[in-house]
Amino acid sequence: MRRIPVTESSAKEDKPKQAAPAADSTSESAGAEMASPEPDEDESLQADLDRFRDLALRSQADFENYKKRAAREKEEAIKYANSALLEKLIAIVDNFELGLEAARSEGENSPVFSGMSMVLKQLMDFLADHGLQPISATGQKFDPNLHEAIAHEPSGDVAEGVVIRQTRRGYRMKDRLLRPSSVVVSSGPK
Repeated sequence: MRRIPVTESSAKEDKPKQAAPAADSTSESAGAEMASPEPDEDESLQADLDRFRDLALRSQADFENYKKRAAREKEEAIKYANSALLEKLIAIVDNFELGLEAARSEGENSPVFSGMSMVLKQLMDFLADHGLQPISATGQKFDPNLHEAIAHEPSGDVAEGVVIRQTRRGYRMKDRLLRPSSVVVSSGPK
């Protein structure tokens, strides 16, 4: 808006006037027009105000979305924080199971086999408590989301596309696949 300076002449205009000539009345109306903002300036100010209000609303919505995304990512990070550790423990479990199979050859009544069986049970219980679930594959229909086919074998007993045997157990952590099962799949009868 434009400001009009107050001068002595405009201060005198505030006093009651007597009949003034016609030329003075036109100058007063021109002065009144100058005191009020121009219509274009009002529209420009209103457009700026609308633009900044829209910008503020968008910024606020973006910030709310950021807060929600950050909370979701934090929750997911906490939920799967142990996945790297559990993935390394899986390899140890695999080797432990191989040792258990070797101890079984000495006899299931062997103290080594019994001790290793108890330790394996404790280890599997610990992993289950932290959300690790083994994937059973033998006898199941082949699922590429859970299984990794390492071979196809013909079989008269097992239907085509069904897992004949599992060579390495797969694991899932909560709702994520940690490691797929390595399997041999039936290709049907010869």
